[in-house]
Amino acid sequence: MEKNLRQQKTNIIKIALFGPESTGKTTLAKQLADYYETDWVPEFARDYLQEKWEENQHICIADDMLPIAYGQTALENQKLSTAKKYLFCDTNLMVTKVFSEMYYGFCDPLLNQAALEHEYDLFFLTDIDVPWEKDDIRDTPNGRETVFSVFKQSLIDSNKPFITLSGDKESRLIKASSIIDNLAIAKNRGFSSADFVYIYNKGIPFATILKQLEILKNGITKSNLVSPAKINTGILSLSEAEFEEKANFFESQKSNLKIKKFVPASGAATRMFKFLRTFLNDFDIEKETINAYINRKKDKELPIFIVAMEKFPFFKDVDKKLKMLYPDFDTLDRDYKNYYFIKLLLSSDYFDFANKPKAVLPFHKYKTHIANPIEEHLNECAHYASSNQVSNLHFTVTEAHQNLFENAVEAVKEKVEKNSGVKTAISYSYQNKSTDSIAVDLKNKLVRDNKNNELVFRPGGHGALIENLNVLESDIIFIKNIDNVIQNHIEKTTLYKKALAGVLIEIQQKVFSYLRIIENQEIKEDNIDEIILFLSNRLNAKLTNDFNKFTFENKISKIKELLDRPIRVCGMVKNEGEPGGGPFWVMNNKGVVSLQIVEASQVDVSDKKQHSILKEATHFNPVDLVCGIRDYKNNKFDLMQFTDQNAGFIVEKNFEGKTVKSYELPGLWNGAMANWLTVFVAVPLITFNPVKTVNDLLKAAHQPQ
Repeated sequence: MEKNLRQQKTNIIKIALFGPESTGKTTLAKQLADYYETDWVPEFARDYLQEKWEENQHICIADDMLPIAYGQTALENQKLSTAKKYLFCDTNLMVTKVFSEMYYGFCDPLLNQAALEHEYDLFFLTDIDVPWEKDDIRDTPNGRETVFSVFKQSLIDSNKPFITLSGDKESRLIKASSIIDNLAIAKNRGFSSADFVYIYNKGIPFATILKQLEILKNGITKSNLVSPAKINTGILSLSEAEFEEKANFFESQKSNLKIKKFVPASGAATRMFKFLRTFLNDFDIEKETINAYINRKKDKELPIFIVAMEKFPFFKDVDKKLKMLYPDFDTLDRDYKNYYFIKLLLSSDYFDFANKPKAVLPFHKYKTHIANPIEEHLNECAHYASSNQVSNLHFTVTEAHQNLFENAVEAVKEKVEKNSGVKTAISYSYQNKSTDSIAVDLKNKLVRDNKNNELVFRPGGHGALIENLNVLESDIIFIKNIDNVIQNHIEKTTLYKKALAGVLIEIQQKVFSYLRIIENQEIKEDNIDEIILFLSNRLNAKLTNDFNKFTFENKISKIKELLDRPIRVCGMVKNEGEPGGGPFWVMNNKGVVSLQIVEASQVDVSDKKQHSILKEATHFNPVDLVCGIRDYKNNKFDLMQFTDQNAGFIVEKNFEGKTVKSYELPGLWNGAMANWLTVFVAVPLITFNPVKTVNDLLKAAHQPQ
């Protein structure tokens, strides 16, 4: 036997089976070799030790480790000559190294070095969830968990690319072959094994990565605007009396419904304080006055912030802390006072407002206390999203911030419940990491971080939250952004939210009645005419021109397809220049025209006609939605089946000082709800009070009266 521990170089993809005794390594190696019609490397130690046992019942000793390593290396190199594309190794020197360290307390330096240097495209760590099978050279089934953890830790410590395989032999083969197929594609596309495992552990299907890269390279198909939705041409206009009527109808129905309020709240307040962070990064108090900076930068926001500083709900707390830190604060020059105020506000050692979620920041100053958006949402929830004296509020949060939310809820929940007489149940969810998007540079090359040289991923945008919405158990769901709260006129905003819900329930009941007629085979020609009129007038659904040529049965089938969908009723406010989406009539690639909420970034503004339609929009989507997510049989819809997979956004962000691109999923109220039944209702501007920048807190809706 050649005493050589060098691995032969190869372009063949080598998969190493790795794990404790009796965990299915040999079985899987044979299965995979058969599946891919290639060869596999048996365990040299098995024949070597079996021969020792049969000759004189000698068991394995420390001096056997190096001969076993030589034999295993030679066998693996030999099998490369007969392998086709893949080679599956029942064992490898890492296994020998681990056993040597476990049983004898040391590992020969030659074996140790070779084990660390031997390369495999992937290790499959075989789990201990299969029955122990005894033979002459196996030790004992006791302590399998401990042994398994040692094996796993050795892969982690040596930085080997591995994936754990569990389950019976059939499921392991299915899982392993799928992984190997994707690994081959990844290798062909220039990804390393470490990249592949990193992607796999994030739960992102590799096909999704390829689709994202294709989108980032070729761009996204823009929306085809037909016309803006306006009052009476896509947007329903109600009188105050009608708003009252719809709200009262909701009140009469809600005791029979499970109601929830859904608040996307995972983002930090970074953009809210962007101009203040820019100021701190670009201003030197020793070299320049603040006024000179304002003139130099033509900064319009900073002077507003400074002049109105005492009106902010956080002013007193920051001012108090400043006077504790600087005993002579009152004697300082005005520029120094303002500079230190802003610095303390954003300092990670003190208030750190730009890195906290908006939900926990002070928004409103009342006579008795300061309120944050969490308190305002709890209060709103009790007003309009309650049934049978219980309200349900769901926040999407980042995992790192959940404790901040829970503490903020704990501080106000009892007070809100006492004032409203309504109990509040709070739940949380995180944006699924499997919806993250890979980042590339402006030349579409993969981006890696400087610290670990790992691929960079960014959150998939608020469109990813359709998955969070999809798991909620409710009949009616109100959706409203975390920063769209109001200090005054909560009764007014409550009226309009209830009215939107009333519109939804009226439509839903009519849709359900038609679907039941169809299911019971009671539908007649007159019913079809009535439903077509309802689809057109109430649901803005356009039938294709050839519908009248359909047979009676095909007409029914088409009508059922159009009606049996989740429903959204969206409030729309007059467009006053706020950034965001608006209501439009849009034609898809099949020629079907429907109502959609479209962002400016989804429109090809270089096309004069499309740009003109965009500019003609009269209304804006304030993220004020009420959703019905159950069908006429009271089953939950799978909301993932009603998204527009061709929609989405390419966004540019700064990462470690360089511009990167990533793909964001179709927006929650854009493409993620593209195939819902949709109704737009005009609501007053009083319902829309977002805090996009800290200076928005100076607006009347956020100031005490």
